[in-house]
Amino acid sequence: MPTSFIVVDDFLDNPHQLRDAALALNYPDVQGPYPGRNSAQRINLEGLNEQVSRLVGEPLMPMAHNQAHGKCRIASANDVGTAKVHVDSSHWSGILYLSRPEDCKGGTEFFRHKATNTERVPYNDQEAMQRFGAPSAKQWIADLLETDSSDDSKWEMTLRIPMRFNRLILLRPWLWHTAGESFGSTMADSRLVYLMFFASAAARR
Repeated sequence: MPTSFIVVDDFLDNPHQLRDAALALNYPDVQGPYPGRNSAQRINLEGLNEQVSRLVGEPLMPMAHNQAHGKCRIASANDVGTAKVHVDSSHWSGILYLSRPEDCKGGTEFFRHKATNTERVPYNDQEAMQRFGAPSAKQWIADLLETDSSDDSKWEMTLRIPMRFNRLILLRPWLWHTAGESFGSTMADSRLVYLMFFASAAARR
């Protein structure tokens, strides 16, 4: 019975220090599938792995192959992307909101895919075959998102966890979700988050 998500308010003792550091990073103009840009640099928060491991109740480690862990992301109202609803390839994902309280809008959104009546992807290839006759979970996910990721008519929102300054959301990556609304027109008032992607440390022992 896995936990789906955990919400922690007032996560950092000094969130303004991290926000200032995030605003000082470089954000290359590289267009990815989702609105916004990741920072070129990474910020390592001391004790983060231990704190998040304690919150989720299992040992975690940063995903070595995930280049976004520890980076910040900024997304303005005029940013566009080619995809919306998605899943992650981590064991746990984390988003720490760094937008100012007066700027915060929307939040992380979770969905049900109408045609398949699913709120998550199959856990493994066996489930993908049994439920959907798919050769693999990875292929089933790729095929579905290729056609439906940006089609709002294919999805029903089930939950929105509102954005709040210094709020941490830890979520299971297999849930259908989006980053929610982008906003702002400058670095100071746009959507700003700190990204986390963890693997299971227990599985590596």
